[in-house]
Amino acid sequence: MIEDRTEKQLYLGVLHLAWPSFVELMLTQLTSMADLMMVGRLGSFAVAAVGLSGQPKLLLMSAIMALNVGATAMVARFKGMGERRQAAEVMRQALLVNLTLGAVMSVAGFFLAEPLVRFMGARQETLADAAIYLKIQMAGMLTVAVTSTITASMRGAGHTRQAMIYNIAANAVNILGNYLLIEGHWGFPRLGVAGASLATVIGQLAAMVMAVCYVRGQKYYVSLMIREKFRAEWELIRRIVRIGLPSMLEQLIMRTGLMMYGKIVAGLGTLVFAAHQACLNIQSLSFMNGQAFGIAASALVGQNLGAGRPEFADAYAKRARRLGMAVSALLMFVLFFLGGAIVSLYVEEAEAINMGASALKIMAFILPFQSSQLIIASALRGAGDTRAVTGYSVLGVLIIRPAVAYLLVVVFELGLNGAWFALAADQLARSALTLLRLKSGKWKTIRV
Repeated sequence: MIEDRTEKQLYLGVLHLAWPSFVELMLTQLTSMADLMMVGRLGSFAVAAVGLSGQPKLLLMSAIMALNVGATAMVARFKGMGERRQAAEVMRQALLVNLTLGAVMSVAGFFLAEPLVRFMGARQETLADAAIYLKIQMAGMLTVAVTSTITASMRGAGHTRQAMIYNIAANAVNILGNYLLIEGHWGFPRLGVAGASLATVIGQLAAMVMAVCYVRGQKYYVSLMIREKFRAEWELIRRIVRIGLPSMLEQLIMRTGLMMYGKIVAGLGTLVFAAHQACLNIQSLSFMNGQAFGIAASALVGQNLGAGRPEFADAYAKRARRLGMAVSALLMFVLFFLGGAIVSLYVEEAEAINMGASALKIMAFILPFQSSQLIIASALRGAGDTRAVTGYSVLGVLIIRPAVAYLLVVVFELGLNGAWFALAADQLARSALTLLRLKSGKWKTIRV
């Protein structure tokens, strides 16, 4: 029963964990937007080049991201059980595995960069820039592996403010690096698209150093003793992988579907793809709201299930969803009425601006549903119910989105609007399915 906690206390519990993540993620995405806007000053070809490298990079990072889902869920459960040493050991084992995976993916991505962006539909005017951007990103993969694993573990323990601090610092380094390296200021070389990628990697390195400093010692619930040997604890790794494996399949499926989707749009030409990439970058800002409340839901669900309080896990998940949808409802008005002005910050061509503004109107209507599915999916992952979420991603991203995009873009020739109607169909389907899963209550009995 939850009568011993008022509605206010439940909502405040969600907000306590969500607001640092919200600030962190929003500032991170604003940095990404500024990054692309600064690149956009080089021309639409540069925006398209950066966009072409995005999905291959995320595809190669999918295994690391999946293991982090397992780490968050396990740390949250152990905290709920009061097992601090085990929670810290989860982070150590996740770091051990992700460093290995990061090294492999870094080498593979570096040498396969050009074939990957060529597969994505890179044309002659974008191929070289897209390939060098991806190569530099792959060279910095290990820093992402370390930082993301520490962040996932800290979030599982409820420490969201620390990740906010070091990621804000990394964003500042990134923006400064963009200013110095894209067009060449203060005596630095003018590196163009490569300069933007290098600035991102330098920012990621700064975040990694700060993240490691945070978890050294005993100040936080999860800690990292550098002097202790990193020995594989295979039973713990197996448990982390058991939770993370469906998420890895989900990420691989999502990236495959998104690459298929992106390839369809890329076939419309460089200018259309530049407008599409600008809209995706703007849409990512709306994701941050859902992800922030999702982080809170994941941690609170995992901790309360670990403590044997499934009714609280359910209560927190539902209130996180309500808060996230309310924020999205406000954001939808901004994108509907100001979409064209925002797109004009990325590209200068009137045709691209008009296409982008139209696509953002379509996106505005689905924002509350998008937020709902992101938050519920995170809550289900926090419970260890990753298989259901993976199934929904298979249906939405691998089947519905590319199939509808092909039908509307290629067959009916609706252009960029057709691609965004396809995205809306995917989001609406996953929103309905995740909500039904939450209401079923089956996730409350899953053992991790």
